[in-house]
Amino acid sequence: MAKADAPDGPYVDVGMGESWEDVVASVRENSQERIVVNLGPQHPSTHGVLRLILELEGETVIEARCGIGYLHTGIEKNCEYRTWSQGVTFVTRADYLAPMFNEAAYCLGVEALLDATAQIPERANVIRVMLMELGRISSHLVAIATAGMELGAITVMTFGFRERELILDMLEAITGNRMNHAYIRPGGLVSDLPPDAAERIRELLPVLRSRLKDYHRMLDGNPIFLGRTRDVAFLDTAGCLAVGVTGPVLRATGLPHDLRKSQPYCGYQDYDFEVPTRTEADAFSRYRVRVDEMYESLRIVEQCLDRLRPGPVMVEDPKIAWPARLSLGGDGQGIDLEHVRHIMAESMEALIYHFKLVTEGFRVPAGQVYTAVESPRGELGAHLVSDEGTRPYRVHLRDPSFTNLQALPALVEGGLLADVIAAVSSLDPVLGGVDR
Repeated sequence: MAKADAPDGPYVDVGMGESWEDVVASVRENSQERIVVNLGPQHPSTHGVLRLILELEGETVIEARCGIGYLHTGIEKNCEYRTWSQGVTFVTRADYLAPMFNEAAYCLGVEALLDATAQIPERANVIRVMLMELGRISSHLVAIATAGMELGAITVMTFGFRERELILDMLEAITGNRMNHAYIRPGGLVSDLPPDAAERIRELLPVLRSRLKDYHRMLDGNPIFLGRTRDVAFLDTAGCLAVGVTGPVLRATGLPHDLRKSQPYCGYQDYDFEVPTRTEADAFSRYRVRVDEMYESLRIVEQCLDRLRPGPVMVEDPKIAWPARLSLGGDGQGIDLEHVRHIMAESMEALIYHFKLVTEGFRVPAGQVYTAVESPRGELGAHLVSDEGTRPYRVHLRDPSFTNLQALPALVEGGLLADVIAAVSSLDPVLGGVDR
C-alpha cells in the first residue's frame, strides 16, 4: 500500500490495485485515513479523457483536482504554420461538439483585423446564425443524453442521439461533413446552401420540437434523476463569477448573461428570443436551462429561414474571396465551373488573385483582436495576433470548458463520490476544447 503525506491526517492511502480487503483493513487502522483515487482518464463518465484526482474520506470527497492534457492536439500552435483560411480547419476541431462556434469566433476575429465585418453579406450572416443554432441544439442533446446515461437513464441516451443524427444529417448535406465542417470562412462561407436545404430544415423543426417533450416526460418527474441532480453540485452566481464560469451553468444561477444579447454578432440583435434562466444553481437547473435553450434555438432557426434572401455568401473583394467559389456537383461538392472558366479564360487579374490566394493566402494588417461568441458551454473567444503576414502570428482560444472545469472542486468537495458524476455532467466539458 503506497502512502503519502496528508495535511489533515497521518497519511493517505493511494489505491494502486491492491485487494479490497487490504484497503478496508488499512482504513480501519486509522479513522482519519484518506484514500486518493483516480477517476479517469478512461472512465466513461468523465466526458472525454479527463482525469480527476479525488481524495476521499469514506464516501465523502475531501479534495478534487483536474488532470488535463490527455487530448492535447496543438491546434493553436498549428495555426501559426497555416494561412488564415487554413486555420479554420484546425480551430473547428477544438470543441468538437460545437465546430461552427469555433469557426465563427475565429473568422469574426480575422474579419475584424481585415476591417471587413461590415462587408459580410447578409445571407452569409443569416446562414451562420442558423447553423450555429442547429449546432447548439445538437450539442445540448449530447449533454443531456450523456448525463442521463451516466445517472442510469439509458433511454435518454438513445433519444438524444436519435435527434442529434437528424441534425448531423442536415449539416452533412449543407457542408459535406457531419462534424469539423470548416464551412465558415473569413469573409463569409465556403459555399451557399444546397437548393433544398431551407425546405428540409423547415420540415425538421417541428420534428425536433415535438421530440423535446420526451425529455420532460422522462426526466422532469423521474424520482431517481431528481434525487441525483436536485441540490447537487451547487454553485451560485458569486462562485461562477469568481472563476469565470459562463454559459448554462451561470444562467442556472439566475444571471441572464448571454453574448448574443450583451455583445451581438452576426446580426443576433435582429432576432427575437429569450435567455432562459433558473435560480436553483444545481445540476437539475442546468439541465432545465439547456432544454429551454433548445426551444429558443428552434425559434431563431425559424426566423433565419424567414430572413433568407438570394445573394452572395462571400465578400466581393477578390483578394479575400477564395475559397468560396464552390458548387455542388456529382460528388456532392466541387469546384464552380463558371469560376474556373472566368479565371482561366477571361480574366488574368482574377487568375493572379486565385494563384496568390492558393499558394500563400491573403495578408492581414498587423494588430490583435479578441472576438467571442456564445457557444453551448459559454463564452468561446478567439485572440488573434497578426504581424501583417499571410499566417497568424498567434492564435489562442478562450474555451469555456477549460474555464468551467475550474469550478469542479467547488461543486464536489464536501459531497459524495457518486455526486461527482452528476457534477461533471452538469458542467458538460468537452476535452477537445480544454486541451486544444
